[in-house]
Amino acid sequence: MARKNYTDEFRRRAVDLYESTPGATLKGIAADLGVSRGSLKEWVDKLGSGTTRTGEVVAPVAGRSESQAAKVRRLEAELAAAQAEAHKLAQERDILRQAAKYFAGETNW
Repeated sequence: MARKNYTDEFRRRAVDLYESTPGATLKGIAADLGVSRGSLKEWVDKLGSGTTRTGEVVAPVAGRSESQAAKVRRLEAELAAAQAEAHKLAQERDILRQAAKYFAGETNW
């Protein structure tokens, strides 16, 4: 199988996507982008800042009423998670568009 060469920009954006996505795994991001987990790990080690975001949304316990402050915190956390997911999807879309343009220009049909 031919070895794939990725641009430096693609690698940087893949690392940024991994580091900016709450709860992201190397395996999940690599699968989304169509690269191997090992390649992404190598890029993260080489180009990454060493920090990732972890996001958890905690729902209230059933049967208990939730205070206004707790409800606001929970809803803000849900909003932040939704915004992070939208940001992740937009980055993935942009990366895949660039990859498609790159590989389309490479074909000699």
